[in-house]
Amino acid sequence: MTSPRTAPLVPSLSPSRASDFLQCPLLYRFRVIDRLPEKPSAAALRGTLVHAVLERLYELPAESRTPRTALSLLEPQWDRLRERRPETAELFADEKALTAWLEEARTLLSRYFELEQPQRLEPREREMRLEVTLESGLLLRGYVDRLDVAPTGQIRVVDYKTGKSPHPRYEDKAKFQIFFYAVMLWRELGEVPTRLQLLYLGDGSVRWYEPTEAELLAAESEILGIWRDIEATARSGEWPAKRSKLCGWCEHQAVCPEFGGTPPPLPGR
Repeated sequence: MTSPRTAPLVPSLSPSRASDFLQCPLLYRFRVIDRLPEKPSAAALRGTLVHAVLERLYELPAESRTPRTALSLLEPQWDRLRERRPETAELFADEKALTAWLEEARTLLSRYFELEQPQRLEPREREMRLEVTLESGLLLRGYVDRLDVAPTGQIRVVDYKTGKSPHPRYEDKAKFQIFFYAVMLWRELGEVPTRLQLLYLGDGSVRWYEPTEAELLAAESEILGIWRDIEATARSGEWPAKRSKLCGWCEHQAVCPEFGGTPPPLPGR
């Protein structure tokens, strides 16, 4: 029987899992190999809800895409989300907490209209699922929030962020994610996207990049380097924990050596 120390991982990577590994190899192991359960957070759930409303908004005729319409979609989308994921009810101590949470989502949706005029946009794709295999055999996976294609052919990738914009010193994670999407689209469509745009609904900021082919080649090389590091770590069987400020949001402290815990045995051992 193949040892779990040497068993190869399925060669696939998403922006989220790549970021997990960069943040903490042990977190990557907990999520990808051990598949430890995690409770949804109120902030992540709010992001899911706002994304769902914006996706639904663009299914409507252009003249209907108003702030009032977007807000009217919020509670129906919340009902659908709660029906699919009944465990989300546990996130709110009482009706007052839920009301406050929904009000925060309304604020984010209202702010969206300060950044764009959806009546003037006709996205080519919304929540676009991408799977692209590189020449190396690595499968890249991800979801693009919105893809706009101008009549003249320019491609814009739009990513909604429901938090606040990071200080420029800490924007690498979001930039890496949207360049990851750009690499996939470039390899899928054979064309370099004209603009990559991050919309931060938490504070109404917009960050954008106009990538070159050389920059996408560098991003692709970085992605491949991350995968090689993941494979090397898997072969070693040692998944080190990397302590940082983000540990405060991690649900796995009880099994993390940095907090006195012991990771579970590797599956199959």
